[in-house]
Amino acid sequence: MATETAKRSTRVTPYGATSRPTGGGWETFSWWFFRVSGVGLIFLVIAHLIIMHVITDVSATGYDFVAHRYANPFWRVYDLLLLTLGLLHGLNGLRIVSDDYIRTRGIRLAVQSVLFLTVVTFWLMGTMTIVTFQPGQTLSQAMLHLLSR
Repeated sequence: MATETAKRSTRVTPYGATSRPTGGGWETFSWWFFRVSGVGLIFLVIAHLIIMHVITDVSATGYDFVAHRYANPFWRVYDLLLLTLGLLHGLNGLRIVSDDYIRTRGIRLAVQSVLFLTVVTFWLMGTMTIVTFQPGQTLSQAMLHLLSR
């Protein structure tokens, strides 16, 4: 077929999974990123669940809790890292699924473009929330403060 997916230099293992791509390039980076971000996300998510749902009572997790937590820059960086790794890991997985199942190149490009734009939109919204959060301020006040610098 003329519209086959891009050829990957991988070999298929007996159970169906592909082994590590060889030769470098985007697919090798993607393969490594998927594994490293997955391991990183395991630790970040488990710590997040323990802090937010075990140590702290869920009913106490409100505006004041977040305001107190975000007074420490570490938690903002932690949440930004969790957001970024989660979105990029998910985008990479959906990109691989679309490569595997969408045969028409134009449709695959359109689907991947929509996925990319969706991830960028969610990342910008999440980052804006994490970076501009100030206790007692509305979003418009925080944006004016940020832009007036």
